[in-house]
Amino acid sequence: MFSILLVPGLIALAYIFRQVVVIGKSCKSNAKLHGKTVIITGKYSLCILTNMCLLLVTNYFQHAGSNTGIGKATAIEMAKRGARVILACRSKQRGEAALQDVKRESGSNKVVFMQLDLGSLKSVHSFAENFLKSEPRLDILINNAGLIAFGRTENGFGMMFGVNHLGHFLLTNLLLDRLKECGPSRVVNVSSGLHKLGKIGFDYLNTNKDLGLGTSLLDRFRIYGSSKLCNVLFTHELAKRLQETKVTCYSLHPGVIKTELNRNTNSILKIIIKIIGGLLMKNPTQGSQTTLYCALQEGIEHLSGCYFSNCTAKEVLAKAKDDATAKKLWEISQRFCNL
Repeated sequence: MFSILLVPGLIALAYIFRQVVVIGKSCKSNAKLHGKTVIITGKYSLCILTNMCLLLVTNYFQHAGSNTGIGKATAIEMAKRGARVILACRSKQRGEAALQDVKRESGSNKVVFMQLDLGSLKSVHSFAENFLKSEPRLDILINNAGLIAFGRTENGFGMMFGVNHLGHFLLTNLLLDRLKECGPSRVVNVSSGLHKLGKIGFDYLNTNKDLGLGTSLLDRFRIYGSSKLCNVLFTHELAKRLQETKVTCYSLHPGVIKTELNRNTNSILKIIIKIIGGLLMKNPTQGSQTTLYCALQEGIEHLSGCYFSNCTAKEVLAKAKDDATAKKLWEISQRFCNL
């Protein structure tokens, strides 16, 4: 009898855990965006896993860009609210496919695809130039793209440093004047809770144009965390430099997102991931809520520079809000980008 009663109790606890801890809060803003323009960057696909067991069985993972996952979910919601949405993605094929999905699901035709490769400083300059020539407004910039991958960018930077931080740093700076002209406006940087594992070794960064050494899975995990720490520090310093303007900025952890994780896995692993994902991961719409909160929520302007999770401002470790480190990262990024 006890074991029979135990099963529904465990199911109820699992449901409560998923609703409260995993899914969490949602963006309650009713803001309309008619006449506003939003850029959402994206790239390749897939979510970041914080579960080390899944890390050991997955060879390649990235959190979703605007062509899939939380980026696409964000784009759909922005378009539904009346915004003109720019999908800034590397892949023309995937970007144009996402364009049709966003138009269909939002019921809006004010959605545009513009090619952007964050691993190429030339591409970032070209995108910014084309955007500024063709679009009169920019009200919200969502730096959403991110990846876990080794290798080097076109300009010789470590892939994760180059794409996750440097490309967004350059893009934001090139578009800042337009954001200021259209204020009040916002910059939203999608980071990760894994930034807590990161560190910025400036001597190594100066010499090697990368955030770390090594090729193991753990090295990949650690360097990714360092690139996400860059996002948080960039936001911290950017907020200081925007104090006398009507532009505010925020960084965030979207949660653990179930997107295309099992696309290239075998059938048994797909079943395991589906079960685990069903309990411990958000779907893309749920995962987009903190991004939407930072982009739309009224009354958070005084929290510019802060880090958010579960639609709530969170305290960060000392290394993620260190003024000297943030300023030094800004200066080296500026030099790397020839700004």
